[in-house]
Amino acid sequence: MTRPAASTAHPSRPSFARPLPLVVVMGVSGAGKTTVGRLVADRLGAPFADADAFHPASNKALMAAGIPLGDTERAPWLATIADWLTAHAAGGGVVTCSALKRRYRDALARTARRALFVHLDGPAEVIADRLAHRTGHFMPACMLGSQLADLEPLAPDEHGVRVPVDRPARQVADLALARLPCPHGTGAACPR
Repeated sequence: MTRPAASTAHPSRPSFARPLPLVVVMGVSGAGKTTVGRLVADRLGAPFADADAFHPASNKALMAAGIPLGDTERAPWLATIADWLTAHAAGGGVVTCSALKRRYRDALARTARRALFVHLDGPAEVIADRLAHRTGHFMPACMLGSQLADLEPLAPDEHGVRVPVDRPARQVADLALARLPCPHGTGAACPR
């Protein structure tokens, strides 16, 4: 998706300082990464990519069978996401990625130093309920337990924010945007 020209900007889209932030929307399956990620990208006027599209068929088959991925299966997938981040580092963009473990996030951050992680987090019961009502996705609801077991929440020294998901997706996206620090390293929110 290309960024629209200024004259065709959505009337409700805020004006963000350039360069746009480089955002990784992370969390367990069912947290709303794709929905919120698309909303954030649209509001920013930034390219969007869903990390599920980067999984090879073999990974999807394992997950569909209820078999958690190990580091060996995740490595090429994470490398592809890192390539996407590198390609969008100058202009900004939004990509989803479970990024459950610190070492996965560190690998992405080494490639794209200005990447900001937005951890969509919420009670297991809320996420389990969402998964129970989701259709057409290769990841079965039974995988939530293994994802929660693997999840290492953002540490204070990581470049990111935690956003609760116990509200409608548009509100979650608005909250994520409000918490995004400016990509210029000031620590303040981006001018809108």
